[in-house]
Amino acid sequence: MIRKIATVAVYVEDQQKAKSFWTEKVGFEIKQEHPMGPDSSWLEVGPIGAETALVIYPKRMMKNWGELKASIVFVCEDVQATYATMKANGVEFEGEPNKMQWGTFVSFTDEDGNSFLLKE
Repeated sequence: MIRKIATVAVYVEDQQKAKSFWTEKVGFEIKQEHPMGPDSSWLEVGPIGAETALVIYPKRMMKNWGELKASIVFVCEDVQATYATMKANGVEFEGEPNKMQWGTFVSFTDEDGNSFLLKE
């Protein structure tokens, strides 16, 4: 089952400028940074020693960024098993679990239509 809240997405114009802000001004550390396309990275920053992080995500890669609410990600040990249990409990999912280079994930919604992500 779910172990913790992993990340919350923050949509920015300039990842490098945001990276400098969060690391140099706020004092966060880089948790993860992986190339994701031309001039973009999967960038997570957070408080030193914390398990939860902000994903600093480029607006240009999310055309509807202005319409999105905070993107909350829950970490679990086994996405497939958690997906199966939650689906059996009546949770509505937005598709099947997907495997990417950074992990397996699947989106689900609550009764108010808010979207959340499970990842391992």
